Amino acid sequence: MISITMCKIGYIYCACNILFPQIKMAAELSTSINIKEPRWDQSTFVGRAKHFFTVTDPRNILLTNEQLAHAHKIITDYREGIVSPGLTEDELWRAKYVFDSAFHPDTGEKMILIGRMSAQVPMNMTITGCMMTFYKTTPAVLFWQWINQSFNAIVNYTNRSGDAPITVGQLGTAYVSATTGAVATALGLNALTKHVSPLIGRFVPFAAVAAANCINIPLMRQRELQHGIPIMDENDNRLGESSKAAQQAISQVVVSRILMASPGMAIPPFLMNHLEKKAFLKRFPWINAPIQVSLVGFCLVFATPLCCALFPQKSSMSVSRLEPELQEKIRANHPGVERVYFNKGL
Repeated sequence: MISITMCKIGYIYCACNILFPQIKMAAELSTSINIKEPRWDQSTFVGRAKHFFTVTDPRNILLTNEQLAHAHKIITDYREGIVSPGLTEDELWRAKYVFDSAFHPDTGEKMILIGRMSAQVPMNMTITGCMMTFYKTTPAVLFWQWINQSFNAIVNYTNRSGDAPITVGQLGTAYVSATTGAVATALGLNALTKHVSPLIGRFVPFAAVAAANCINIPLMRQRELQHGIPIMDENDNRLGESSKAAQQAISQVVVSRILMASPGMAIPPFLMNHLEKKAFLKRFPWINAPIQVSLVGFCLVFATPLCCALFPQKSSMSVSRLEPELQEKIRANHPGVERVYFNKGL
């Protein structure tokens, strides 16, 4: 009797698959989800903030190579119309953000671990906290500014725009010029601490970082300024390379980075200036650095994604603002294009 019942169930299941195949297909994920773009509307600050809170999540740096490879496979397969069995939409978007956090949007290469935006909070909170703790002697300033600018050089290279290869010689020249110029600026500003109040002196590291960013970022990305970055139409068709687009991209990144550092380097000085007058810190001076690092880290958790969200990563500009020869080329070959789009980097 049991065997007869099982046969009937099997017959009904086969009949349903033959007569109503759409029932089976309904459980499969659609291949029409646009994962080329972020999940949230990038035309609004809130949508960009949600996007960057996910991309810059520090937990992403703890992902193993196997997890990154798995996310890479899900995304590359999906782009080719292949859906992994049992994949849900939430799992697809999770894989998309794991992919975006570790792989360069233009070259597709796996990014250097400490250069990823998800490493910004743990790396910057440590370096910035130490810069703000050990700022009173020239050797300490020199060491921590060099560490900071070396880290910034890695971040700027890792998050550059474009897919053109950079030679070791070009990279070395950019690194030396960027770090030397930035550290020299920081040392010059640090000399001012001898002539100002202790509270004002605490803000000198921030002024040094802001000035150094204006030097480091353009120098590490000087190839983009010289040769341009890829520009696309709204359908991602490549139209050429533009130095004007590179200028806009790099200027937006400079503004974002300076504002990103602002809360972590502006708020703790007031708090530490107050706390250092208390008996507790006088009794345990060694706890100064951990408190500074923790305060900076708390600020960076919010400042990093919010300042990345100030400008769309897929930036745009009018064709009329491009180089004259590039304008002529676009108007001749693509007469309907009025705006071009490009990855500004981070």
